[in-house]
Amino acid sequence: SRLASMDLDTAIMEAKKAIHCFFNNDFDEAKKIMEPWADSSMYHSLGTSVFAFLEAILTFEQKHIVKASEKLKQCMSVCSKHRKHISITQNIGKIVKKINYDTYTNEEVHAELCYAESLLLKSMLTFVEDETLVSFVKAGLKIRTCFLSYKECMTILKNRKWENNIHKVHFESGVRMGIGAFNLMISLLPARIIRLLEFIGFSGDKDYGLMELKAGYGERRGLRQILCVMTLLSYNLIVCIVLSHSDGDLEWCEQVLEQELSLYPNGVWFLFFKGRLEFTRGNFEESIDWYIKSWKSQNVWPQFHHICYWELMWTHCSLQQWNNAATYATMLVNESNWSRTIYLYQKAAILLMQKPTIWSEEKQLIDNLMMLAPTYKQRIAGKSLPMEKFIISKTQRYFAQKKYLVLPVFELMYVWNLFRIVGKRQDLLLNIFKRIEEEEKELQTASKSNYDADNKALLLLLKGACLRQMQHPLLAEECLRQVLQLEKSVKEDTYLFPYATVELALLAGDQGDIQLAIGFLEDAKKNYTGYLLESRLHFRIHSDLMVLTGKNNNHTMKKHRNDHLLETAIANNSVIIAGPSADKIKI
Repeated sequence: SRLASMDLDTAIMEAKKAIHCFFNNDFDEAKKIMEPWADSSMYHSLGTSVFAFLEAILTFEQKHIVKASEKLKQCMSVCSKHRKHISITQNIGKIVKKINYDTYTNEEVHAELCYAESLLLKSMLTFVEDETLVSFVKAGLKIRTCFLSYKECMTILKNRKWENNIHKVHFESGVRMGIGAFNLMISLLPARIIRLLEFIGFSGDKDYGLMELKAGYGERRGLRQILCVMTLLSYNLIVCIVLSHSDGDLEWCEQVLEQELSLYPNGVWFLFFKGRLEFTRGNFEESIDWYIKSWKSQNVWPQFHHICYWELMWTHCSLQQWNNAATYATMLVNESNWSRTIYLYQKAAILLMQKPTIWSEEKQLIDNLMMLAPTYKQRIAGKSLPMEKFIISKTQRYFAQKKYLVLPVFELMYVWNLFRIVGKRQDLLLNIFKRIEEEEKELQTASKSNYDADNKALLLLLKGACLRQMQHPLLAEECLRQVLQLEKSVKEDTYLFPYATVELALLAGDQGDIQLAIGFLEDAKKNYTGYLLESRLHFRIHSDLMVLTGKNNNHTMKKHRNDHLLETAIANNSVIIAGPSADKIKI
């Protein structure tokens, strides 16, 4: 029988139970625990919203996005009812003197935190909700409000006298999660965006963010502990691969996954991350086993299957097992709606790597896929996806150069930053290198086309990247400099020059010539603009510059590390989210 009302302790206990079910793949049970109280209990409402949010992000389908948006609105409204209501006079007073957070009840402080969390999810969802500039502005404002809410929560954590230690533990895990994730996210952004954000009061410190998230993970009793884990695993095993040229903390990931898989041996997320860890290490054969385990571990959310198919496809591409890769590419085309443009092209590209004869059925299929791919182009938050734009240009090229493309899968692997993973396996890298050399020979004997320079430059970039990974710096440099010499002859693929310049920077970095590396990165950043896949390269340049200059992303943080200055910052309402580490907080 249903209780008449839900108290905070029971709500937190049920939220823990739902999290446990969720990570054990018992998604329906998790929903059953959360949904009955979603209209009145903040933790139940937040739990329901998180499930809806994940479904929306995994599917990108409008109906799920709308549902998640409604659940989050409901959650914000439930949290607002529980928050402490402050009058305008009190609000003005806040600026003059510190608030006495001891007057807040446990419900009121947890409501602040749940409100900040729902606001964060809502702002992330706003980006994909509709396609106008207004949605961007709205998202920006929500993020700012959310940022202020987390800052307030940090102040509550620091200044409140906690009667109940376990309430403090749960609250602290949420504050660490939010502040850690914020710092980490903002620290990844390229310098020009950072400057803009600093102007409106945002700052991000990567090390501080990682430290807070690890501290949140370390307190195993905390309700958000597992969310800290998920954020850290995603950062180390996905973000670091796509947006930087250096590995995340793989040893830490291994220890954590061992621990989590002992708790959730069939948990779809942790099996997936274990696959990703092995993939990142270049252990492709092992990663295939883990991805298949993850895929087969549940059937409630087919979207998880699609993520596994995607990974399996790239793993088989890395091994040049084209038939297997094509199987997973086909499964994505048939089952997933995330980006049909990308899926159709990937399938065509994989089939092309098998060199079908001109009149074969495969060739007909490739032609059809290339024609279909551009018709599914999407716009998200008013913009077309950079990768889709890139792919559409490639489908046009396919027809413009008599139904031919140069090693399209290797090109995709390069732009997805997978060459550096394959580089951990010299045997596989050598196979790729041989294939590039074969293609070079074929190109030399083929009849001339308008795109000869583009094709030659692409092959030289791929070859240079391989040679760098194979530790042949002089040969690599020669190839990369040849790419730059083709700048005036290339018709379309202008992205090759900044990417080659960054490759030269990495080469200089490998040789220990830090100044030269920084010089190349600055060149890549300043001398090229308006090319395809520009923003992802800017993310990588930013990350490389941070590593090379040894700069933490924000010197501004250092000034706010001690308690006294944090209090001043809060009193002056200057928004710096990284406060003192909660270890040093005196209650």
